[in-house]
Amino acid sequence: MTAPPDRRGTDDFPRNEGALPHAASTAESDSDPTRPRTDQHPTGRRLAVLTLGALGVVYGDIGTSPLYALRECFSELYGLAPTRANVYGVLSLIVWSILLVVAVKYLVFILRADNKGEGGILALMALLLHGMPGDRVRRRAVVVALGLFGAALLYGDGIITPPVSVFGAMEGLAVAAPHFERLIVPVTFGILFTLFAFQKRGTAGIGAVFGPVILLWFATLAILGAREIARSPGILLALNPWYGVEFFATHQPRAFVILGSVVLAITGAEALYADLGHFGKRPIRLAFFLFVLPALLLNYLGQGALILRVPEAARNPFYLLAPHWFLYPLLGIANAAAIVASQALISGAFSLTRQAVQLGYIPRVTIVHTSKEQPGQIYIPEINAALMVGCLVLVVTFRSAGALAAAYGVAVTGTMVITTILFAIVARGSWGWPLRNVVLVTAAFLSVDLAFFGANAVKIAAGGWVPLALAGAFFTLMTTWKKGRELLAGILRQGTMPMELLLDDLERRRVPRVAGTAVFMTSTAGGAPLVLLHHLKHNRVLHQEVILLSVHSADVPEVDTADRVHVEPLGQGFYRIVAVFGFMETPNVPAVLTRAREAGIRAVPAETSYFLGRERLLPYGASAMARWRKKLFVFMSRNARSATEFFGLPPNRVVELGTQLEF
Repeated sequence: MTAPPDRRGTDDFPRNEGALPHAASTAESDSDPTRPRTDQHPTGRRLAVLTLGALGVVYGDIGTSPLYALRECFSELYGLAPTRANVYGVLSLIVWSILLVVAVKYLVFILRADNKGEGGILALMALLLHGMPGDRVRRRAVVVALGLFGAALLYGDGIITPPVSVFGAMEGLAVAAPHFERLIVPVTFGILFTLFAFQKRGTAGIGAVFGPVILLWFATLAILGAREIARSPGILLALNPWYGVEFFATHQPRAFVILGSVVLAITGAEALYADLGHFGKRPIRLAFFLFVLPALLLNYLGQGALILRVPEAARNPFYLLAPHWFLYPLLGIANAAAIVASQALISGAFSLTRQAVQLGYIPRVTIVHTSKEQPGQIYIPEINAALMVGCLVLVVTFRSAGALAAAYGVAVTGTMVITTILFAIVARGSWGWPLRNVVLVTAAFLSVDLAFFGANAVKIAAGGWVPLALAGAFFTLMTTWKKGRELLAGILRQGTMPMELLLDDLERRRVPRVAGTAVFMTSTAGGAPLVLLHHLKHNRVLHQEVILLSVHSADVPEVDTADRVHVEPLGQGFYRIVAVFGFMETPNVPAVLTRAREAGIRAVPAETSYFLGRERLLPYGASAMARWRKKLFVFMSRNARSATEFFGLPPNRVVELGTQLEF
């Protein structure tokens, strides 16, 4: 058969020849028949279902921001008096941050940069690498570094979001029942522990209630806010952006620092992009403009009106919006919404990890599919445990949503900056936008992103170091694994033998052949792998059918079935098979062999043996890598999930042959 096509040379990106996009336009990838999971143009009932699902999964984080965002702007840290000018100014900043960052930047522009329907920073990185010439070494290195650090920040966000959301909800106890305030920390700890403990059961059951819960939450936000606005309709003047300008002119440089709390109102904006592949652009946009935006504006304005009417309400304006009889029900609804927001971030971390594994930046991990109907619903025990430990440590260390606010902002704004830069590269390099348009759009986005990031950077000592430290750790792990695998692959290639020489030698020596099929797993698609040579050296026998199988990852979410398996006969019963999977797919080798039978491969399951190489790595070689990183790579390699489990191999048909390598 034919060799696998060069997937990186395929020009299948969404393009916009020279014109700036606008709200009504969509990339050509919207109509791509290969896009995964989401309908191309959902209508009617299907559109309503997807919109409700997007409301529950995508907007849980940004939907719980009213619990603490405005309160933090008037915290004692800033010493900002709740005067009319200050309340109008802060509200104006919050409203226009939501409109400019969420509505314009993400919903109009960033959602266009999809990788065959998939979104998220790693999908964006893969999209860029997919179309970038291989000789652009420096540019590729910059894209990879930005993408990986952005992904690392998202892991930090995934650790911080659950405690800050649940804290924000639980702190209503201080309003509803002040004598129970001491229970906030232990109850938050218990809720999060229970949430992580239930992850192994999957989200298929509770996922069905995500949408209705968040719909109820946004309805509650809107009603509470509208109720207070009806008392003080003058608060609607805060929609005027000029109040934000006046606030900055009056309170420099304090106003700049307060941006670090204003940004809490737009946390979760990156989720719009990361969850693109699950719902599609139209449902995500509809959910925002029909439900999210009106509810958020009404609630923030209602909180502002309450602060002007009762200045003491600035200590917790969200809960004080509610009548006393509704405080306990509101506490329950808020906690349900916070749990949904936390679940969305946890599930997002699982999806991000699977992408990173497939792209070769994280060792093999245990990926458990928790739903037969929804391929995106997965559970990764290793990540779940790491997130749980991180969240619980933050709960007992910071002990309040306000204390975690600084840490939260750094993670969010850092990812926003990186997304803007990568989007600019896509717009210029892949879509062919004129340089002037790219500069104008990028400068507009970065002016906002960098202002938010700078405002949060001053809080690094107060907690902002947490996401940076977490991101640095994840970034080090990912780059170490990628570099180590590249070095190891180079060493293994040096140990291979050209297939022509091997086949000539086998014909000359008349090596005995036995019935059945032997599959030799190899990371290189050329030459005879070491595991085959070791097998010949020790066993001095070959099966009648020998398959050299390589599993590659493509820079696209899913690979068409027709392009999945490529078979090349080599002679003397030898075949080379290259199987290609997308970064949102889980490899399955037995399924690959089933597909290969159409090309003449026999591979009867009961007569097929799988041979794997198990390398004992010694970090003392001359390869260009620091000794401490070599040791880290060895540790990661030893703790990676076994290839038998990861590739779906039948354990009773696997033979492992060991070798010792210095690198």
